[in-house]
Amino acid sequence: MRLAILDDYEGVALEMADWNKLVPKVQIDVYRDNIKEKVKLLERLLPYDILVIMRERTSFPRDLLERLPNLKLLITTGKLNLAIDLATCKERGIVVCGTAPSNTAAAELAWALILATLRRIPQHDRAVRDGFWTNSIGSNISNKVLGILGLGRLGTQVCRVGLAFGMNVIAWSPNLTPYRAAEVGAVFTDKKTFFSTADIISIHLILSNKTRNLIGKSEINLMKPESYLINTSRGPIIEEAALLEALKKKRIAGAGLDVFDHEPLLPNHPFLKLDNTVITPHIGYVTKESFQVFFREALEDVSAWLSGKPLRVIQP
Repeated sequence: MRLAILDDYEGVALEMADWNKLVPKVQIDVYRDNIKEKVKLLERLLPYDILVIMRERTSFPRDLLERLPNLKLLITTGKLNLAIDLATCKERGIVVCGTAPSNTAAAELAWALILATLRRIPQHDRAVRDGFWTNSIGSNISNKVLGILGLGRLGTQVCRVGLAFGMNVIAWSPNLTPYRAAEVGAVFTDKKTFFSTADIISIHLILSNKTRNLIGKSEINLMKPESYLINTSRGPIIEEAALLEALKKKRIAGAGLDVFDHEPLLPNHPFLKLDNTVITPHIGYVTKESFQVFFREALEDVSAWLSGKPLRVIQP
């Protein structure tokens, strides 16, 4: 039996769980790189019976799954992975399991980006290293209007921190109700008021047909020139070209971005050339505590599958 752990960018997968429990029944290979070219990816994955994947770093569409005759068990970190064609897995008898999600890491990163963006922490860090004590000025967050796009588990956590900082919190999303907003201390607004009033907008939505390109040129044009946009959810929720144009022309003050249309971000991407962005490499879930849960539960699923015990199966 052969198992591959994919996209271990950080090189920590084997440290996060006792994979030796599977030896000698299972041969384990770990790959730290990410392959986008389909033929090379197929060549790599073809021998494996079991795959453990890290979130959406590698996609598993129908045309790939149909060409992996040996694949019997696919385990994703997290409970939801839209990069897996679950219907095809079901057709082909591939068991798909998921682990517990990261409970607080993404909300914490959202606040790290908010503070880093408004206080210009990366710019100050570079200035000090280059021999300049200070060369720019930041902004307070107290008494600012925090707009939360999506008040689920993570959005609610971000809301509570904003209230603790003395912010005025407003919220909107396509399915949000005034009652739900009031439950967590936010004020529900209509879409136009939301974008035109918020000083900081933090996105906490799942990517779907309804939310793809939800924030486009018209929404960004409603925003105040001194406002900031923070995205730790999924890149395609924002229309990338519209955001680039707004940042280049200083139509908005800045953006803190952890997610992008195509990942990893290319070295020459225009976002990287702007002085009003803070960029992180999709690390909302990348913490020691999250990875310990991810890989421990992935190992448990492999062990359970080998012994015929119940699994954390994800249904299409």
